[in-house]
Amino acid sequence: MKRSVFAEILPFDKDAVLLALEAGVDGIITEDAHIDEIKNIARVAFIPTSKVMRTALDKKEDELAYEEAVRKNPSVLHTLTKFEIIPVENLLAKKDIAENVCLTVHDFGEAKLAFGILERGVDKLIVAPEGLKDIRRITESAQTGDVTMSLEPAKITKIQPVGLGHRVCVDTLSVLEVGQGMLCGNSSAFTFLVHAETEDNEYVNSRPFRVNAGGVHAYAMMPGDKTAYLQELCSGSEVLIVDKNGACKTAVVGRVKVEVRPMLFIEAKTKDGKKGGVFLQNAETIRLVGKDGRPLSVVALKEGDEVLCHLDCAGRHFGMRVEENITE
Repeated sequence: MKRSVFAEILPFDKDAVLLALEAGVDGIITEDAHIDEIKNIARVAFIPTSKVMRTALDKKEDELAYEEAVRKNPSVLHTLTKFEIIPVENLLAKKDIAENVCLTVHDFGEAKLAFGILERGVDKLIVAPEGLKDIRRITESAQTGDVTMSLEPAKITKIQPVGLGHRVCVDTLSVLEVGQGMLCGNSSAFTFLVHAETEDNEYVNSRPFRVNAGGVHAYAMMPGDKTAYLQELCSGSEVLIVDKNGACKTAVVGRVKVEVRPMLFIEAKTKDGKKGGVFLQNAETIRLVGKDGRPLSVVALKEGDEVLCHLDCAGRHFGMRVEENITE
């Protein structure tokens, strides 16, 4: 889930504004008198301090007053400058105001705590001036918080050429690293960690921004516990990037390439007998992630090899989790 991070620049300092913008903040808060001179620097929110309502949670009455203020005027940024975990949990438990709860934090530790409250975390943060030293770490963490995906090895049971099919290359705005890729598969209940094209070979250079993710019909795990068909992705979409340890981040899609290519059907089974499959292009540059975390080309793949997969419960409606009796 992408959260909103605002940098509070008080007193006004143009260098601090540029630092925050380069770190990827969603908005700048500073004195009213300086808004006009900076509002054309970037396409983000520039919020005068007069439009920020601040509350310190010292007692139960403060919590109730804050809750009422958010309900009455949700268009204003209401921030808690002093808070305890339990009162914030109470606020986040109220669905009608949860998305507008905002906390002011002073360092990365406080931001990380805010992202984990009640597991869902807050959707909005203001980074106080003393927290600017951590602004890049905070904005990066805001993309997914501490989300991880459980991965387990599955043994390859079938590798079968199936002829031509439409496959999807997802070209992101990020340079991905060894061990990173996207979780894709024929079922949302069983997805394979498909590796980014980080490796060179004698025929083609690496393209570390790319995941050759599979057939157009395949599910891809997405931010916010959602899925999407690979066919649905487009420029500007946010996709979930997962590494060999299950750590997650988001990446923005720059381009999607759908082309007809020879395909392989790959099937795998976990030690407890759960089975899943994925269709991937039949080419050396397409790789899964082996049990050891290293990329393993589908051309070199053998029955009995172990690759990393994510297991879940089947049941999605328009990408959102539903409790339903579904067999895929």
